Amino acid sequence: MAKKTEVQSITASFDNILSGQPWFGRAVYKILEEVDPARAFIKPNNTGHSLCELLWHMITWAEFTLNRVKGDTENDLAASESLDWRVMDPKQHSWKKGIKEFQDIHKKIVQLLKKKDDNWLNEKVDYRKYNFRFLLEGLIQHDIYHLGQIAYINKLLPE
Repeated sequence: MAKKTEVQSITASFDNILSGQPWFGRAVYKILEEVDPARAFIKPNNTGHSLCELLWHMITWAEFTLNRVKGDTENDLAASESLDWRVMDPKQHSWKKGIKEFQDIHKKIVQLLKKKDDNWLNEKVDYRKYNFRFLLEGLIQHDIYHLGQIAYINKLLPE
């Protein structure tokens, strides 16, 4: 039977940062739910990124990761890069829709990972020069990094 210890550790990390009790504080979903959707498109000092832009940026790279884990060769790196830091249309990119999309993608990633073994983590990722271990650990770090920005900006925005 193939070993799954490392894959299980990665899925546990996803579960913990997304909805558990991560070391850094409140979980991702908790912080995202604290945002008032009416303020999600405000840019602090009219510069930088809005909360919504940050969320949809996170979605872009989570979706890239999901497509790589699925082995989807149609949705390649160029497709993801074209969506990165996209123009936000409030009708299409609402905060509520973004949270659902973010949750759905991460749920799919974790479900797929449960079918993988530790050897798979060493395989090279399509369109990249690194393996799946690096990709998945990178997505976890990416989520935490931008979550910190979202939490901070959310506190800075006027009520």
